[in-house]
Amino acid sequence: MRKFALAVHGGAGPDSQHIRQNEEGYRKGIATALDAGYAVLERGGSALDAVEAAVRSLEDNPLFNAGRGAAINDAGEVQLCSSVSDGRSRGMGAVAIVKNVKNPVSLARAVMEQTRHIYLGAHGALEFAREIKAPLEPDAYFITEHQFDTYLEERDKSEQHPQAVAERVLRQRMHGTVGAVALDADGNLAASTSTGGTEFEKNGRIGDSSMAGVGSYADNRFCAVSTTGDGESLIRHITSFHIAALMEYKELSLQEACDYLIDVRCKDEEGDMGILSIDPRGDVVFKFNAARMHRGCKASDGTMMVAIY
Repeated sequence: MRKFALAVHGGAGPDSQHIRQNEEGYRKGIATALDAGYAVLERGGSALDAVEAAVRSLEDNPLFNAGRGAAINDAGEVQLCSSVSDGRSRGMGAVAIVKNVKNPVSLARAVMEQTRHIYLGAHGALEFAREIKAPLEPDAYFITEHQFDTYLEERDKSEQHPQAVAERVLRQRMHGTVGAVALDADGNLAASTSTGGTEFEKNGRIGDSSMAGVGSYADNRFCAVSTTGDGESLIRHITSFHIAALMEYKELSLQEACDYLIDVRCKDEEGDMGILSIDPRGDVVFKFNAARMHRGCKASDGTMMVAIY
């Protein structure tokens, strides 16, 4: 039987007391997402179905910054972004700065499969969600006590020292973006990424997660990739597609491509960068330059791991 495998991440970035205090919960959340996606693969489901199931699990978990538990921007609101990529067709779907959608990953997939577009944003994305009867939730559903306390702290500091706070947030912000990549038994690859943005970001900011070729990219010939970290750094280097391009044009292995991008091409990049990837053989590569990256993988050969540091 052909190998199949799934890998997930729950964000890369600086360490914090909150992460240390909730380490067991984060590990359990990663394991639960792995189980959700792997169950799809185990019964012969597609890689696309598997990454959607895994990411939905993480979006529903308030510990992670995607869906419920999303960050709060400087307008006191939640703005959600997500993308999916199908390695078989190289189809893509994405939504940006959308509100009230319980599972943005499923809305991104619907954009890919039910429209002639790739990218929908803001009110148009929400209108489309209503058209297809996607599950919606009130604003309060997405806001956790931890994220609200963080917002209040940043807001109060911003009122006193706006420039200093803006610079500090850029340096110290928490990255809790989630994502998944998978290889199914038919040899198809898929990737997905979802995020609730960055604490106290500018209203209307769009990060890397929803950008096809940056937040996620999949091509059956080479790899499936989901990224996390500092969105501006990831956008600058078109990170997900960059990995596939290194494999195609420089004929590097997946591990070599990830190593080259982080250790050589981006060695002077100040932002945190995390890469979750899988190749057509089912080999999983995690690569990050941050203090931690919540991550895990599970494969049909019995391999399973969950880690944070």
